[in-house]
Amino acid sequence: MVQVRNWAGPIRITLILLGFRHSVYSVGTRHHFSCPLAWCISATKASETAGDSAHSHCTSISSLSTMPSVAHVKARCPQYPGSETRRFPVPDDKLKWETKWADYKPVNYTAPSVLKKPSWADPDIGSFSPHFNSLDGSVDRRSHLGTYGVDQGKPLNPCGRTGLNGRGLLGRWGPNLAADPIVTRWKRDSAGQRVLNARSELPVLQFISIKRKDCGEWAIPGGMVDPGEVVSLTLQREFSEEALNSLKASPKEKEKLQERITRLFKSPGLQVYKGYVDDPRNTDNSWMETVAVNFHDETGDSVSELPLQAGDDAGHVCWIDIDSAVSLYASHSQFLKTTTKERHAHW
Repeated sequence: MVQVRNWAGPIRITLILLGFRHSVYSVGTRHHFSCPLAWCISATKASETAGDSAHSHCTSISSLSTMPSVAHVKARCPQYPGSETRRFPVPDDKLKWETKWADYKPVNYTAPSVLKKPSWADPDIGSFSPHFNSLDGSVDRRSHLGTYGVDQGKPLNPCGRTGLNGRGLLGRWGPNLAADPIVTRWKRDSAGQRVLNARSELPVLQFISIKRKDCGEWAIPGGMVDPGEVVSLTLQREFSEEALNSLKASPKEKEKLQERITRLFKSPGLQVYKGYVDDPRNTDNSWMETVAVNFHDETGDSVSELPLQAGDDAGHVCWIDIDSAVSLYASHSQFLKTTTKERHAHW
């Protein structure tokens, strides 16, 4: 029996019990961005033997060939999002913490919204003593990449320097764990036949995308994993909130749509990524990690009929054709690229 190393407890158990397929590997993609390019070496490995009886429900894990490692590019963007704060420039050869750099002077920044101490944010270091690299009460401070460093009581970004310390817009010190549900369907013509891309001659997938209010970029409708929450619930909760809240439907109609969504999310999902996210909100001490799972409506009888139209500005949610030319938030393009490869679809 096979299991993925370094899974967070509740995430691992949920995915196993639900029978998710996994394709776990480090991914890398070159972004059109103003920061220099560097790569973060992910600690995610292939697999190891499991003896736990709870894993008897787990099917074999399909592991794709190793890809270039995770990009650490947007995490070094010159200006921190939502602020006038500019990062200390970090060249590629000074990225790793192991590289001595006496002149490194990162800018300290934590957003005012985080300093107001909302329920989803940690207090400042010094006012509490978090247990890093472990399950700290209901807050999971373990990284999908393995053990990360801690210096002077503060966690260190496992992908290296970012030019900014503190938490920025992120609530947790260390890894901020998220879940990204990739809901797809086949693009079909008026006769119900799959539409093929003229260039690749492969069928075109569509996914439900939201337009982020903070930066205006299109993205997968994901969200943060609440303390003590298993990832399957996060996936369905975030998708339901983003999709249903955008629809002009009666409560009864929304109830029927929710039943379809629940049915889809009970189907086997395809995990396309687990690890570090190259996110512009990342800092030296706080960073985003995610589990991205594809839920595909193969026959078109569940969520495919959600009344969303491409370009519909109502709620900023719509079906979008998956194509390499589409510009998306953070590492979301890579997640979709993996999805198309697994579904033998156009990219």
